Amino acid sequence: MSRKVMEKVPEDMLEQDLEKYRQKAIELGATDAKVITTDMIVIDERVRAKCLVPLCSNWGKNANCPPHGLDLDLMRKVVANFKYAIFYMMKVPPEEMAGPEYHKKKLGVRASLKHQEIASKLESQAFYDGYYLAAAFTSGPCNVYLCPDQPCNALAGQGCRHGLRSRPSLEAVGINAYLMATRVGWDMYPIGGSTNPADVPYGSKLGMVLIY
Repeated sequence: MSRKVMEKVPEDMLEQDLEKYRQKAIELGATDAKVITTDMIVIDERVRAKCLVPLCSNWGKNANCPPHGLDLDLMRKVVANFKYAIFYMMKVPPEEMAGPEYHKKKLGVRASLKHQEIASKLESQAFYDGYYLAAAFTSGPCNVYLCPDQPCNALAGQGCRHGLRSRPSLEAVGINAYLMATRVGWDMYPIGGSTNPADVPYGSKLGMVLIY
């Protein structure tokens, strides 16, 4: 049942809701989740630069990835209008995020879909609780796990095939999620195609939902 929209949510209700969303993230599959204030969100031009150098193979292939979507200045303004967010982390078996077979076999798709589900369900719950401006951000290019081997409908002006599920990644809007993760106490490991999965304890997928 939807809750009525309030101009100002009472502090005790807001605190209870934020804790509810934090717990829900874990129930949905996150390894850990934190309630953070938006002054903890780091927007960094270097993150967007990593999309360009070296050029990401998904550059320009979906409406959520650069050069499309929110630019960094707009994202700063958006974040400045929120006070709280849920920041969550999901540990992933390293072989699903590293090694020469990772891209070839698309081993990370299952984890990406689970990660995206956490974000969309948290956003939806907050929306129906009256936080109608709640906004979710995930990890990685949406076309890889939602529309593999298909062109982006949104870029063609036909509307997103998965409008209730597809969301921008943290990196696409310039958020330095690794730095934020280390600041809240999560261990992060650089991981990529040349990483031996046996050399890292786990991979990580990070997501965030701006609430209020």
